[in-house]
This record gives sequence, structure tokens and C-alpha cells, in this order.
Amino acid sequence: MIKIASSLLALTLAFGSAVSAGGPVVVEEEGQPEVVAESPRSGWIVPIIIGGIILCAIACGNDDEQTPPP
Repeated sequence: MIKIASSLLALTLAFGSAVSAGGPVVVEEEGQPEVVAESPRSGWIVPIIIGGIILCAIACGNDDEQTPPP
């Protein structure tokens, strides 16, 4: 009787936990996160610098005129 009870207890522990473990696995796909690009803070600096360089090139002009030697 003890042998039957111990083997029955071992089978119950072995298969009982496997039968009651878990359940259906439901996998929900998450949506893609929305990526919003922020406007650059230095958006006005680059045009100002480029404009300054162009104005300097125009103002400095072509001072390489050849003067004839005296």
C-alpha cells in the first residue's frame, strides 16, 4: 500500500504541475512608437553665417588689380 501511495504521489507531483501550469499564450503586437523630429534650435545660425561670408566676399571684392610698375 505504501509503495502504491508513494508512486501515486510522485506521479501526481510530476504530471499535476505540468497540467496546471500556464495557459494560452496571447501575444499582442504593439504599435510602432511615433517619432516626432524636433525643430533644430540653431536653425537660424547657419544662414546668418553663410550670408555673412557671402557679404564679406562681395565687400572685399577683387583687390588683386595689377598696377604697372613705375
